[in-house]
Amino acid sequence: MQENDTLIRIKRILELNGWSIYRLAQRSHIPYSSLNNIFLRNTEPTLSTLRKICNGFGISLSEFFNDDIPTSCQDNSFSPEDIELLSLYHSLKSHEQDLLLVYASGLSKQLPK
Repeated sequence: MQENDTLIRIKRILELNGWSIYRLAQRSHIPYSSLNNIFLRNTEPTLSTLRKICNGFGISLSEFFNDDIPTSCQDNSFSPEDIELLSLYHSLKSHEQDLLLVYASGLSKQLPK
């Protein structure tokens, strides 16, 4: 069975962000089982689900379908260290991300907003 283009694109963005399907489910407010079934069954997500996925990635639908627009830290303005830091940040749980932001703010002597 050939994988559909939408799922290939979602997987590509997952890889660029260093995210798992579970992480995307959390960010998109979609039950993990529903999102995982889309991948397991190789089904096309509904427009509503795709909007939630795009919101989880922090991109618009047009950015999702436009290969000319970066969908992650593939932008050349990021150094390898920047990309590593973002990858580590995205691997953390939400409360751990909050702690990291407070810690980094302390290091830079700026209070979080």
